[in-house]
Amino acid sequence: MTPPALADLRTEPDPADPVRVRELLASTGFFRDDEIAIGVELVAERLARGSASGYELLLADDPAAPRLRGYCCFGEIPLTVGSWDLYWIAVAPDLQGRGLGRRLLAETERRIAAAGGRRVFVDTSGRADYAPTRAFYERCGYTVAARLTDFYARILPVACSSSSLGSSPSSPPSP
Repeated sequence: MTPPALADLRTEPDPADPVRVRELLASTGFFRDDEIAIGVELVAERLARGSASGYELLLADDPAAPRLRGYCCFGEIPLTVGSWDLYWIAVAPDLQGRGLGRRLLAETERRIAAAGGRRVFVDTSGRADYAPTRAFYERCGYTVAARLTDFYARILPVACSSSSLGSSPSSPPSP
């Protein structure tokens, strides 16, 4: 199965998406229940308030099943000029390593740049099982800007990575 083309991504959630996002996030095996609840809450907030929520979404549907292949949530960081947070990016386990995450990230960066964004920040857990996630961001041109100890939990560090837009190799090659 090939990752969906950018045209297959949608930006507006529908009423079934909070459940679909919950299922997707749970299927990855990375997130605790309270973390999943936050991911779902952001989708519900976007559904209820639209762009006034401050959350932008990219949702990759699976044309063969009523599930999401991928999910991305990002937003401008309040009180900054041109700085954005990438809050969530998740890809169904059976599609990881096949380019969908990179396509979601590239489209996120494109949309942020179009909105005047200059920099994207990503916070990634320092847990050992997040090593592939941190490596993904590094391959996409993100560099660790800071490491914070005791951030998510006692003795659990976080790596804060960033990328200046226009300098990241996350964009898929042109056809």
